Amino acid sequence: MTSRRTFIKGLMMSAFATTVSPLAHSHTTKTHAISGVIKPKRLKAGDTIGLIAPSSNVWEDEDIRFAIDILQSFGFKVKQGKHLFKRHGYLAGEDKERAEDVNAMFADQSVDGIYCLRGGYGSPRILPDLNYDLIKANPKVIIGYSDVTALLNAIYAKTGLLTFHGPIAKQNFTEYTLEGFKKVLFEPETQVEIAKPPFFEPKEGTAEKDNRITLITKGKAQGRLIGGNLSLMVKLVGTPFEPDYENNILFLEDVGEAPYRIDGMLTHLKIAGKLDKLAGIAFGKCTKCKASGNSLSIEEVLKERLGDLNIPVIKGLMIGHIEDMATVPVGAMAELDASKETLTLIEKAVV
Repeated sequence: MTSRRTFIKGLMMSAFATTVSPLAHSHTTKTHAISGVIKPKRLKAGDTIGLIAPSSNVWEDEDIRFAIDILQSFGFKVKQGKHLFKRHGYLAGEDKERAEDVNAMFADQSVDGIYCLRGGYGSPRILPDLNYDLIKANPKVIIGYSDVTALLNAIYAKTGLLTFHGPIAKQNFTEYTLEGFKKVLFEPETQVEIAKPPFFEPKEGTAEKDNRITLITKGKAQGRLIGGNLSLMVKLVGTPFEPDYENNILFLEDVGEAPYRIDGMLTHLKIAGKLDKLAGIAFGKCTKCKASGNSLSIEEVLKERLGDLNIPVIKGLMIGHIEDMATVPVGAMAELDASKETLTLIEKAVV
């Protein structure tokens, strides 16, 4: 997957030519109860899915047709957003057009769920133009990730509707991605472990290397899930669209960000008073976030910025800009057990 910053930089250029130090004591479970949570209807073959591009668009129209084929492979009927093929520089049409497609898909009684074509850049720009009363009155699944993080958390914060941080339409689903997607949205259960690394059967002289869980701080906590892309969560701070952090579990990921930038964004959340309100933190993958020169590693950054919060924290879950990616419901109750390296949904996210 391509970084949003790399994507935008490319457009601009073309225009202008494991050591762990947990706290010694065990942490007590924190539970957060919220009123007014709304669960959308589960998905099934035969449903009509609205396809929208609330952020950037793909480069070629054929990529949109590919995304339609992906959705149809589930047995879905696809309804295209009115402005799905629009492009305005790095945006998928003007702000009003992209917001109109979101509102229209929620208003359309023939549409059962809403799928985002891709991330990129731009979803925060449309948040003031969304009709949150309309969305609340017409709950349905909406799914995407990366830049779509802002849209997902804003809808949850303003309406109580659970939204879904998961695969976009313009990607092939791996076996892992498909299994997690269906466990959350098609055949939900009350106790579903999500985002665990794929099973690896070690042979002599081998061990799992790429998908390891790093323990930052021991403990177990319960709370509602909020989060997604770190860069977008930072953009929501101080706006009417940021979710409540109080006693919730924050899940994070990012792509193409140097460790000092991850440090800076976590520091922003910390000094804004957000992190010390949390019940726990589940960090996923920081894809292409390589250290170079005189730099801290991502692991060191997380230990320095999050290790003193007195809440359970782990790193390495299958959340992020990766092929094997989890579907994570924003707003659902979950339990984070850092010592067991698990993040478990303790309620169904759909009805």
